[in-house]
Amino acid sequence: MIVKNTVSPCWLASGAELDRAAGRAAEILSGSPVPVFFRADDLGAPGGNCRRMLDAFRERSVPLHLAATPAWLTPARWEVLRAWAGEDDLWCWHQHGWRHLNHQAEGKKSEFGPDRTDDELRADLTRGRDRLAAIMGDAFRPVFTPPWNRIDPRVGPILMDLGFTAVSRSSGEDEKVPLPPGLPDIPINVDLHTRREPDPAEGLGRLLMEFERAVDGGRVGVMLHHQRMNDAAFAFLDRCLAAAAGPGGPELLRLDRA
Repeated sequence: MIVKNTVSPCWLASGAELDRAAGRAAEILSGSPVPVFFRADDLGAPGGNCRRMLDAFRERSVPLHLAATPAWLTPARWEVLRAWAGEDDLWCWHQHGWRHLNHQAEGKKSEFGPDRTDDELRADLTRGRDRLAAIMGDAFRPVFTPPWNRIDPRVGPILMDLGFTAVSRSSGEDEKVPLPPGLPDIPINVDLHTRREPDPAEGLGRLLMEFERAVDGGRVGVMLHHQRMNDAAFAFLDRCLAAAAGPGGPELLRLDRA
């Protein structure tokens, strides 16, 4: 299991910059006229940040979509994660690829890209679905989030054959690789933790622009990576959750019920 835990520069900004950004994000969310959802990727191994993230969503009663990488999850790890999550009806535990491995010889990374055969694609999608269903039982939801948020056009029909009911990628991927009718794509369009802007102020500014553009686009989908969060990122997230859950806040979307 290999995941990045580098904290993006924006979460190293000054306290004043972070406070202003959090206030603006909360303002956007509290007055959002469009649905909002949150998706956390790269679930598999329990850890301190993972528990802290689950606690944050549970304390604010905000739904969270948990994209679990099947090869990383074991029955023992699931017992811990499930105990931390509790029995609240907040969680959409779903599939995040199979092993989160890049299979492209060149170009952008993808686990389910054009360099793989039809049989390889179907086999890994099936392995992942079956493993999560066996470990999670009734908690598993047939929603698919691809690693790196991209797939080959052949993947959509396979997902439908396997009984998946929704896909969540990055905004704009539906135009590059449309999905079959009957398989909705519910994209993320705000990236909290894998930001690459070297300047903290620039990163926070662009993050707020993503929130604003998401509202203008008709839905806010926020992507989290708990391994890359620090105290500042958690404080920012809590302000967002408080705003989303507050009186007059937005509709909180569930991918498994959309």
